[in-house]
Amino acid sequence: MPRTPRRSPQWVTHLLAWFDQHRRAMPWRDDPRPYLVWISEMMLQQTQVDTVRPYFDRFIERFPTVKALATADQQDVLRIWEGLGYYARARNVHKAAAVIIKDRGGKIPREALELRKLPGIGDYAAAAIASIAHDERIPAIDGNVLRVFTRFWAIRDDIGKQKMRRDLAARLKPYLPDRAGDFNQAVMELGALVCKPRHPDCKACPLRRHCKARSQGLTGQLPVKAKRGEIPHYDVGVAVVIRRGRVLIAQRSPERMLGGLWEFPGGKQEQGETIEEAIVRELIEETGLQVTPKERLCTISHAYSHFKVTLHVFSCLAPSGRAQAHEHDEVRWVPVSELGDYPFPTSNRKIVDLLQAG
Repeated sequence: MPRTPRRSPQWVTHLLAWFDQHRRAMPWRDDPRPYLVWISEMMLQQTQVDTVRPYFDRFIERFPTVKALATADQQDVLRIWEGLGYYARARNVHKAAAVIIKDRGGKIPREALELRKLPGIGDYAAAAIASIAHDERIPAIDGNVLRVFTRFWAIRDDIGKQKMRRDLAARLKPYLPDRAGDFNQAVMELGALVCKPRHPDCKACPLRRHCKARSQGLTGQLPVKAKRGEIPHYDVGVAVVIRRGRVLIAQRSPERMLGGLWEFPGGKQEQGETIEEAIVRELIEETGLQVTPKERLCTISHAYSHFKVTLHVFSCLAPSGRAQAHEHDEVRWVPVSELGDYPFPTSNRKIVDLLQAG
């Protein structure tokens, strides 16, 4: 039997009406099957919608079902994910798919409580998937939701604290209507399109009449978030070692950042050494090879979420010796023409492109 509609406050009605009119078309939104919603939510964590769209389409084309994903090689999954970043997400969806097939009869759990038991699914993702796919009445608290409702209720607590997320979820839960999935998506959409961090468009906001930050002139001061310290920067020496037409690459261990991806060996420059000396030291530590840096091929700057790096890439000679995986899962000598078959971090993919361009 259909559920009896709940009586919602006026601001909830306005929000859903706004969403019905302004919602952006998205493949996982237009077809909210649990598998599509799950993959989209994992990709959307810390990543914008426009960036995710092409990756989502390629991923679903390659792995159209949970079973197809579970039975795939992790390297294939990482290769499709390459460039999207935060690769632990890719490893976790692969692990979770295997759990769903092995332990849950191929069915993705319906309830948020059960979804949280799968690898890589935390409170937010579980709530988003359960509400969007099955209308479970549970708030999904992401950065957009925090921003919208700290302004709406003029909350001055630090949004970086987990307690703030728990308190907001508890405060929101009584307001969730039967259309819980639409409600959660509407708030996220409002934060992305209207209630933006620096320049909120209050005139276009369906909540403007009830927003305390707007009435009190606080929109520019909310939300409150403690300032982060200075982001560290590292200089990294990278070796491109080619022997008899093959180039040396190494696979990062699963437990490390960028685990499962391949890279050109090298490491951070230490105090008091040149970048060439760093390359020589790192190659001995990582592979046991004695190399001689010859020519600088390129310099690449790349930013991660908590630090920045500058890669100083050198062609290196290593006429003899056997490469060993001292600090990696595996090392391989690979023809340059076959580097495209391996998943690399974005920064290293630029080196691949340079080598393949001749």
